[in-house]
Amino acid sequence: MKNNNTNSTRSNLMKDNELFHVIHKVPCGDTPYVKAKHAQLIEKNPEMAIVWFWKAINTGDRVDSALKDMAVVMKQLDRSEEAIEAIKSFRPRCSKNSQDSLDNVLIDLYKKCGRMEEQVELLKRKLRQIYQGEAFNGKPTKTARSHGKKFQVTVQQEISRLLGNLGWAYMQQAKYLSAEAVYRKAQMVEPEANKSCNLAMCLIKQGRFEEARSLLDDVFASRVLGADDCRTRQRAEELLSELEASLPRLRDAEMEDVLGNILDDDFVLGVEEMTTSNYKSKRLPIFEQISSFRNQLVC
Repeated sequence: MKNNNTNSTRSNLMKDNELFHVIHKVPCGDTPYVKAKHAQLIEKNPEMAIVWFWKAINTGDRVDSALKDMAVVMKQLDRSEEAIEAIKSFRPRCSKNSQDSLDNVLIDLYKKCGRMEEQVELLKRKLRQIYQGEAFNGKPTKTARSHGKKFQVTVQQEISRLLGNLGWAYMQQAKYLSAEAVYRKAQMVEPEANKSCNLAMCLIKQGRFEEARSLLDDVFASRVLGADDCRTRQRAEELLSELEASLPRLRDAEMEDVLGNILDDDFVLGVEEMTTSNYKSKRLPIFEQISSFRNQLVC
């Protein structure tokens, strides 16, 4: 009888322990990586978590996850530059399957640090990989993870996401024509209200107010996906106010300064690099369509 009670107690403790790990999304065990996750999620001690993540990386304990999770924690502590260098230094130790998620972390870190040139180059490379069939291994979807949950991402969704990030990076560089071309391509792939707002902003910066107003009207009329989101509608209202405030102030001389030579020919227009023998057989659709768009602007 005593043995039965002891076994029952142990069984209950094991179940409670398993339930604890499931609820708090902490892995089981006593390794450096487990201790890092415990410090991060249970103790809420990010500095100690980073110490344990470093130990996990240096001892080869779940290096893929340790490096990515450590970079995320560093970003939260405003140590993004350090996180960038950590990923660049230690990603060769990570598996091939983890490289895509590390790229996504790097994109966020570059954005956080204002390192737009590096962000743009990484986004271009990821788009090329998709168009050349390297990113999804020939499949229409891939498995992604966010906040501990797995979900499926389609090729179209990933292209739209990357183009949205690229358009935003171009806007931070004041390359409004390039940003416009990229956002128009993103809207062709997967129309969405937030990108409509960003495209409207590009047009406002170029003084093309009626085109911008038309896009904002689509948001207000809920003619694009996501237009019912309160934050998106608020942003659309702010852009409309900016548009109306800009109308009496903009002069031709100012427009010359705004437009200038800001089109990123190297990527958006698909230059010689993309038409060499290596790429002739499968020239990327984005370059073909954006080139046509550029020609319409010139005419």
